[in-house]
Amino acid sequence: MNYAETLSYLYGLSLFGAHFGLATTEALAAMMGNPHQHLRFIHVAGTNGKGSTCAMLEAVYREAGFRVGLYTSPHLACFRERIQVNRFCISEQELVRLATLLRKAADERPVTLFEFTTVMAMRYFAEQNCDIVIWEAGLGGRLDATNIVMPLASVITNIALDHQQWLGDTTAKIAREKAGIIKPGIPVITVVDDAPALAVIKEEALRKGSPLIQVEPPAPGWASDGTPSFDPGLAGQHQRRNAAAARATVEALQGVLPVTESALRRGLAGVQWPGRFQIVPMPNGKRMVLDGAHNLAGVEALALALNDFFPGQNKTLILGVLEDKDWAPICHRLAPLASRLIVVPVASPRSAKPEDLARECLAANPLAMLCCAEGMAEALAKAAGDELVIVAGSLYLVGEAMEILGLLPGDGARSLNDWGNRKA
Repeated sequence: MNYAETLSYLYGLSLFGAHFGLATTEALAAMMGNPHQHLRFIHVAGTNGKGSTCAMLEAVYREAGFRVGLYTSPHLACFRERIQVNRFCISEQELVRLATLLRKAADERPVTLFEFTTVMAMRYFAEQNCDIVIWEAGLGGRLDATNIVMPLASVITNIALDHQQWLGDTTAKIAREKAGIIKPGIPVITVVDDAPALAVIKEEALRKGSPLIQVEPPAPGWASDGTPSFDPGLAGQHQRRNAAAARATVEALQGVLPVTESALRRGLAGVQWPGRFQIVPMPNGKRMVLDGAHNLAGVEALALALNDFFPGQNKTLILGVLEDKDWAPICHRLAPLASRLIVVPVASPRSAKPEDLARECLAANPLAMLCCAEGMAEALAKAAGDELVIVAGSLYLVGEAMEILGLLPGDGARSLNDWGNRKA
């Protein structure tokens, strides 16, 4: 297979949708020699913030001189973003080689895209002799394909309502799934402050004899007034909580992965994670904010960050949301923040209809200038002369914008994120 043929094969796997359970991943990993048994992991789950926390941990350990694997999803513009070593994406040639190797085993049973990619990443990180792998859970945790590993630490960033159709309709039920990454005797680090969710995590940690480190500002590295004594490289109050979780994790693992204070600070200050309150300078002093907020908790964090960074400034909001999200409340929270609204479809069969978004946005902000665009390219053209443009509502939408703007190279595989609502 060449790279295009490999992507085509991966598209075929995506038709299996989401399959919850570990048996297929375990069988596929065994066929590949159980590469995960030769690696050390930090497993990160949560509703929001897990990708940012992973990026922070990766940056810190790389700054400390370790060879660091990073496994995340979804990708923004290029499928290879999901598998990185020292922040270099896996090459097209390596992806083709591993996919060809793994296909021989995968063809013996139905395998989902995420199961396939997870085992491919394990094999790659083992071949690359990674000292530590920062390992982001996909959907949930307990039955997620990533959960076949035995990590050095389990990190749970936060719990909020999202993916309720799979994970449950309360924060306690969702926490039960996320807490499934807790392993017997392995330390758990969390910044969860939702009381029902935290109670579930405490109960699971106690049941498994796992030391629980609950991070609350002021935490190590924070001043007594609640402000950080270091500056995380990612903007927004919510990123300070993620940075505190990353710092607490590093401190918990000092015995096996020693990191100096200076390396910790350099790593947190230099971290980059595109599409998360990313402020992009535009021509003539204008600016654009790209944020993948796609649930109410993420949208609330975005709203607070906009108020902190751009109070009183005229804003244009380009908004697109997937239909299976709580798009009406998202519209009601974000629309009042902007004087101009451009609603667009996300490039996905699951997209909410722009006319539905427009109706809710106008209900929330009847004085706003509003228009619909057929796609992101048209929306960006309409907003080209505006002082401050915010693109939000979906990571898929943000990835499309970044590819159009030339901020990230694409490979035509953004729709591989869209495994839909099906279960195998």
